[in-house]
Amino acid sequence: MRRACALLVLLLLAGCGGSAGEEEGTATLWVTRDRGGTLLHEAEVPAGQTLMRALASELDVETRYGGRFLQSIDGLDGDLEAQRDWFWFVNGYEGDRSAAEYRLRDGDVAWWDYRGWQREGEARVVVGAFPEPFLHGYGGKTRPTVVRYEGEETRRAGALGRSVGAKSVAPLGTPVPDGANVIELQLGPPSARAELLGEHAGDPVRLVISGEVDPLRRYSVP
Repeated sequence: MRRACALLVLLLLAGCGGSAGEEEGTATLWVTRDRGGTLLHEAEVPAGQTLMRALASELDVETRYGGRFLQSIDGLDGDLEAQRDWFWFVNGYEGDRSAAEYRLRDGDVAWWDYRGWQREGEARVVVGAFPEPFLHGYGGKTRPTVVRYEGEETRRAGALGRSVGAKSVAPLGTPVPDGANVIELQLGPPSARAELLGEHAGDPVRLVISGEVDPLRRYSVP
């Protein structure tokens, strides 16, 4: 009987996304709407637990499909007719699985955003979590990063390189090692855009910054 009760408890925890594991440290949790236009909640949560459980420990959530997918946060529901829903990112990468399966690592930045379904022209990686994903990657796996700059941006390029632990800082056109992330400083009007150099979360990222844009601005960069 005691063994059966213990098994039932384990199954219930699994259905809710599990509790914090052996991972030590903390992760950052952001909840926003309209592509980061409005901040709804920000907190530090223990690492080692799933993203869904971390969210539920901070806010009132409703799920669907057996707890695998998020329906609402504090009453803000996904809306089929309005084509709006909750999307999640970790360290800038759009999630590639259920949030009940992604386990947070120390230093992760987990971001829930309520937005429309329109995806045309959108990358699967976002800028607003900088200096992620260059520091902590995705799923506990990181990649080396290099910085490449155009013109006389040597001082700024060096500062960016130090902020992400870049393996090299060199003029634009210098070869980039296979599988590395790259940050490019280009001349031109202010802008910042991220590009996923692959098809999956965790693949290399190319971040292009031009003009006087501060990449440390959180949530969104126009």
